[in-house]
Amino acid sequence: MTDAMVMGIFVLLALGLGGSAIRIAREYERGVVFRLGRLMPLRGPGLFFVFPFGVDHVRKIDLRVITLEVPQQEVITCDNVTVKVNAVIFFQVIDAQAAIVRVYNFMEATSQIAQTTLRAVLGQSSLDELLGARDKINDKLRAIIDRQTEPWGIKVGTVELKDAQLAESMVRALARQAEAEREKRAKIIATEGEFQAAQVLANAAQIISTQPAALALRYMQTLLDMGSNQNSTIVFPIPIELIRPLLAAPVPMSAPLPVNGTVSEKSR
Repeated sequence: MTDAMVMGIFVLLALGLGGSAIRIAREYERGVVFRLGRLMPLRGPGLFFVFPFGVDHVRKIDLRVITLEVPQQEVITCDNVTVKVNAVIFFQVIDAQAAIVRVYNFMEATSQIAQTTLRAVLGQSSLDELLGARDKINDKLRAIIDRQTEPWGIKVGTVELKDAQLAESMVRALARQAEAEREKRAKIIATEGEFQAAQVLANAAQIISTQPAALALRYMQTLLDMGSNQNSTIVFPIPIELIRPLLAAPVPMSAPLPVNGTVSEKSR
């Protein structure tokens, strides 16, 4: 074996050792190093070296926000309504070493915690809260899941309920309920309008009753409004107050009265 061949072998070995000893972590990654089974300080980002031949074992952890979709869960609410709900979780690893050392698989563990928490929280909520108070339910889910995953070095930022599917019979029942609610509001509004109109009419009648002239003017206005249509005959009552002055006036005589019991020739 020549010196050139020996030198080439050494160069190949050096390149192999160097390639297995050099690691690169991106800006959003951190390297968790175990040296002979013991946890070493966190490495990265950038270039770092490890011992080859299995002395050091490296696990790279992504520190970016992770989107985890919770599979659809069938939940029974507190008012005994069956709903199929799915959700999405946004979380981030803030302690890479805890995410590796304290839990076997932090992705699977977070998913299971989210599923059980989703069932537990929605099981304590009513259908109206699920449909109309999602923000409150989302905040409650986020607080519970974040508290349980905090020892694993995971920070849960947001939990959102994506969709809630109801049975067809329940959808029809809700439609009937909504229609009945709208009819109720319409009747209440109409009744309130009639009540207000009756109050105004009562106030107007009270004012007119104290002023006979105002009552007469109202009758005149009504006659004027009805007189625009000349194709109909209208029988309209006239209050006695309007014709009382006419009844009190003297009646003119059409013939002369007899004088001394006789009637003049002209009257004959």
